[in-house]
Amino acid sequence: MIIDFHNHVHPPKYADHPRWQGKCPMALERVLAAQERTQVDFIVISNSLHGLGELGPADRLREIRDYNKFFAETQAKYPDKLAALACCLPSGGDEILKELERAVTEDGLKGVMIMSSVPGHYPDDDDALPFFELVTRLDIPVMMHPPSVGFGEERLRDYRLASSIGRPMDLALALSRLIVRGIYEKFPTLKLVCTHLGGGISEMIGRMDYAYELQEEAYFLGSYEPMLINKKPSEYLKMTYLDCVSYHPPAARCAIETVGADHIIFGTDAPPLDVLKERGIALIEEMDLDPEDKDKIFSGNARKLLKMD
Repeated sequence: MIIDFHNHVHPPKYADHPRWQGKCPMALERVLAAQERTQVDFIVISNSLHGLGELGPADRLREIRDYNKFFAETQAKYPDKLAALACCLPSGGDEILKELERAVTEDGLKGVMIMSSVPGHYPDDDDALPFFELVTRLDIPVMMHPPSVGFGEERLRDYRLASSIGRPMDLALALSRLIVRGIYEKFPTLKLVCTHLGGGISEMIGRMDYAYELQEEAYFLGSYEPMLINKKPSEYLKMTYLDCVSYHPPAARCAIETVGADHIIFGTDAPPLDVLKERGIALIEEMDLDPEDKDKIFSGNARKLLKMD
């Protein structure tokens, strides 16, 4: 069985926007067609709402409700084909959190997608703590996705560096801050799924470990104060799920060796680019994985998060 955890979908209202010129890659019919063509058994649909941080409070809530309603209707229409994640802004305030709780408890959405940053906010900010209290109480997976452009925008506008470099770096920064700011200490049952292999954090986690372990000797590198964790950062990373979207087998192998096959989730980020679905499947098929580990990655880990077993 193959469960693709990373598929972006727009409701018709947004899919019909003039920018798509009548061929929105994230229209539901295209998503279902890609699933059928590649013989993926089940998909998880979501949307990170890249422009959410730029909207005022009323417009944010309206857009989140629009997407959540569409996702709930779609999940109810295709229960054998897909599950859906709600939209949310962790620092958005009480009304947005109430909408998330409603979407999960009343409409049955299976989790929530958030961005790794919005202008002026990262998920480790204190005003996002009520969000983590809610998602751990609801016992739902939180999928974290990078924004359209991360930090250093002025140097990322050329050569599509915003997409290829800026997005994963923003994601790695957000995840590293969640670790060192003690979110896993406060919420040890948190089920965090980071897209794009966590932005490549597995290749950098050793640097975080030595900065934590060698505090006195490495004083000139900066402070770890206030100390909010009591284990090496890599131990908290092992509590995180990473989706395998990477397009580079050595990077995927590094992540598997770092967090273990039972914390890798299969995803393709397709749509918007359908061809990546075939590439994502091939990446796992062509790796020299134990059959049990391959099954965990293709579907077993996702089934547990979605409570399908």
